[in-house]
Amino acid sequence: MDPFDLEAYFQKRDAEDTYMVNRFIQRRKQIEEGSGSRSRKYLKRDHAGANQRLIDDYFANEPTYDDAMFRRRYRMQKHVFLRIVGDLSSSDNYFTQRVDAANKEGISPLAKCTTAMQMLAYGVAADAVDEYIKIGGTTALECLRRFCKGIIRLYEQVYLRAPTQDDLQRILHVSEMRGFPGMIGSIDCMHWEWKNCPKAWEGQFTRGDKGTTTVILEAVASHDLWIWHAFFGCPGTLNDINVLDRSPVFDDVEQGKTPRVNYFVNQRPYNMTYYLADGIYPSYPTFVKSIRLPQSEPDKLFAKHQESCRKDIERAFGVLQARFKIIREPTRLWDIADLGIIMRSCIILHNMIVEDERDTYAQRWTDFEQSEGSGSSTQQPYSTEVLPTFANHAHVELFFGQELGNISSYAPSGVPTEHTTSSLFVKA
Repeated sequence: MDPFDLEAYFQKRDAEDTYMVNRFIQRRKQIEEGSGSRSRKYLKRDHAGANQRLIDDYFANEPTYDDAMFRRRYRMQKHVFLRIVGDLSSSDNYFTQRVDAANKEGISPLAKCTTAMQMLAYGVAADAVDEYIKIGGTTALECLRRFCKGIIRLYEQVYLRAPTQDDLQRILHVSEMRGFPGMIGSIDCMHWEWKNCPKAWEGQFTRGDKGTTTVILEAVASHDLWIWHAFFGCPGTLNDINVLDRSPVFDDVEQGKTPRVNYFVNQRPYNMTYYLADGIYPSYPTFVKSIRLPQSEPDKLFAKHQESCRKDIERAFGVLQARFKIIREPTRLWDIADLGIIMRSCIILHNMIVEDERDTYAQRWTDFEQSEGSGSSTQQPYSTEVLPTFANHAHVELFFGQELGNISSYAPSGVPTEHTTSSLFVKA
């Protein structure tokens, strides 16, 4: 080509431009059809319409679904959920209403929190909420993680903590009414199946009786199903004793930080509180177990009531799994850290619901403060004296029932006691 031939030059330039335009058109078509190897298909979701539909269904002045339906689907009362949404919106910019670069309205805080609650409550896949709330799978997973981390950050100090003196007085008061003075809860473990456990870890997370990979949660619960202690993350091959060896549940006892509690059983004074446990737990003074194969009538009576009261922790596990199906079904997440934040956030939400709905329980115990003002002559003074260091508790093999001199001889009607405060609970 003649370098000075302008006509030939313009023809070549036009041909190159046409080729580039055609290539861009072809590439755009591949992206829109989802055939690109490293691209995602774009879906035009109506976020504004989905937000308005969610408000009309549940949060309007006259919503489509009433409060009872809201409680069933969100697992909590509406004012509790709105409190969570407000706290997350004020503390995390992610849970705010924003617009993108094209001035298009984004996902609302109500929609993001609803997405997380649906995944927790129903255990559905990440992309299952797309039909109603119009949120993609990856965004739904991000909402779940940010929601759980926000719940832990905002409420862990209040709803997953050691009990205060008032809490302990209430627990000890109810335990005395149930026939177990000095009892501060029941302890046990549950398994959460881990479907996507890494192959390299399957050996230590699979136990024969479970038949699959699981992760263990150790917890302590009181009569009202409040979970005071949670220790999660041990492999499924361990049992309750192995988990107890790793658990921080007795750290405050070993450090000598446990406030003294005074009570009487069979006219004998004792100053250490205890948990109700099943037969696998070791014979420590802080565990009261049932009597195996009881023969006498007092033994049968004690075994009956111990096994009845120890069901508090079993009921707590059942309610926790019923409220949040994600921890009842096999989890599909890969990272055990994600399992940990989900379990802790579910326990915190469970305790928030317990606090809000405790007064609606069918079986309610007399309030501790009211019982004091109703003419009770039993004094309940506080004590700041702490127990001596209990560092050798793992070597103690003295069964609590033997120390009490046949503890089964007292009936659930209650023995006059004097109790102050104790704290054997620690958080995760």
